[in-house]
Amino acid sequence: MINKVEICGVNTSKLPTLSAKEKAELFEKIKKGDNVARETFIKGNLRLVLSVIGKFNNRGENVDDLFQVGCIGLIKAIDNFNTELDVQFSTYAVPMIIGEIRRYLRDNNSVRVSRSLRDIAYKALCVREKLIAEKNVEPSCEELAKLIDIPKEDVVMALDAIQEPISLFEPVYHDGADAVFVMDQLSDKKNTDEAWIEKISLREAIKKLSDREKMIISLRFFKGKTQTEVASEVGISQAQVSRLEKSAISSMRKNI
Repeated sequence: MINKVEICGVNTSKLPTLSAKEKAELFEKIKKGDNVARETFIKGNLRLVLSVIGKFNNRGENVDDLFQVGCIGLIKAIDNFNTELDVQFSTYAVPMIIGEIRRYLRDNNSVRVSRSLRDIAYKALCVREKLIAEKNVEPSCEELAKLIDIPKEDVVMALDAIQEPISLFEPVYHDGADAVFVMDQLSDKKNTDEAWIEKISLREAIKKLSDREKMIISLRFFKGKTQTEVASEVGISQAQVSRLEKSAISSMRKNI
């Protein structure tokens, strides 16, 4: 993806760039409804889209699709940018482009989120982008909830639900030699040495039981059946199942 030169029929090695002065002049024309100036401004900022989609090169997504979605974000940024604010266009546009790509990835994600949660998240994100554009400040969940008139808990849940899954092999640090991945930062409390030893001990203890005791332990604790269900399956009374179960557990404890 990084080495791909032609994206959506556009030769990225020949993309034009605009100076700050040219951008200001073009924006003045865009405000007056000059579509030619708008088209020139879009083409002059396609390198911005290209730099952003590079951040998503490990998602396995088609680069042409990401580029088109990024261009939609760029166009939205152009249409909503306020030239009166003391903010560079790229500073405003990059989050817009990233947001558009993330929305695309969420909608095409294998992890499905309910429509109601997505609607709440979409409303919250729209208000968030508007507040950032106006005040250049990240709003809190309480502010978002108040503005869209939805309980804060629902907003938090909706925003959490649409977060993209992170690969365990996502690099979080690289010092030029070995990379540190997400999985390296997670502790494993299940597959510990102690748990491994306990499983071996349990397996060995079960081997020493009689065939009937093995069956009862398997049905009761590995298949989750009640003593009555076990009694019916084995062909003995529930009281006998209870006695055999207690005897088997006592024997296993001694052996472990």
